[in-house]
Amino acid sequence: MADLVDKQNELRQKGLRLTSQRELVLQAVRSLGHATPEEVLAHVHKENPNINLSTVYRNLETLENVGLVAHTHLGHSGSTYHASEELNHLHLVCGKCGSVGDAPIEMATNFVNSLSDEFGFKTDVTHFAIYGDCSKCAKQ
Repeated sequence: MADLVDKQNELRQKGLRLTSQRELVLQAVRSLGHATPEEVLAHVHKENPNINLSTVYRNLETLENVGLVAHTHLGHSGSTYHASEELNHLHLVCGKCGSVGDAPIEMATNFVNSLSDEFGFKTDVTHFAIYGDCSKCAKQ
């Protein structure tokens, strides 16, 4: 019950109501980690099979506009969403097997500071993916 009250307060502070659809979408994003809208829909369907993909997209957009979720591009497909409170890591995408790993965001500090110092460019490294080979694929 306290979790529901926290979610309601969180959305109210952003000027929104916690509808059942928003709650299901937000809960799905938080429990799945990195998820496409289709994966969010599959998770939401466990609770409410009447929700469709356009409803998921609308709610993801609303939740992103108020800062509760964020998207990134982890491959050549569409956006992947994750909870904003998880904007503390870099996305590591294996080009061979497609696995997605995380690295502490602090690892990019020197890079971000160099871009700022040299070019005055403020970088959001949480919004892009770093491609390479995961440890398993690199061994093969």
